[in-house]
Amino acid sequence: MNSLVKFVQDEFVEKKEYPQFGAGDTITVYYEIREGEKKRTQFFRGVVLQRKGSGSSETFTIRKMSGTIGVERIFPISLPALQKIEVNKKGKVRRARIFYFRGLTGRKARIKERRG
Repeated sequence: MNSLVKFVQDEFVEKKEYPQFGAGDTITVYYEIREGEKKRTQFFRGVVLQRKGSGSSETFTIRKMSGTIGVERIFPISLPALQKIEVNKKGKVRRARIFYFRGLTGRKARIKERRG
């Protein structure tokens, strides 16, 4: 059963190349939205909280502040509507999943930039 799922993922899910990013990085995700017959590109810029899974079933969670409200969105890596991902800043964090970031506000919610 497992090999059948792997075969289908390898054959039918198209693979796109995206830059390397991880938890703590600030990225911009451009994705396509269809409303009836119209298509438009929308972007979502925020801090990556986690990357989860592997292969074509991998997902990543992004968090941004919209005014005083925190908005999180989960994107599958294999989403056909994903057009491109830009890495704006590389963040220096010590964990792979930074859920503690949800509780931080103000200056404590800053992430240091990784050099190099």
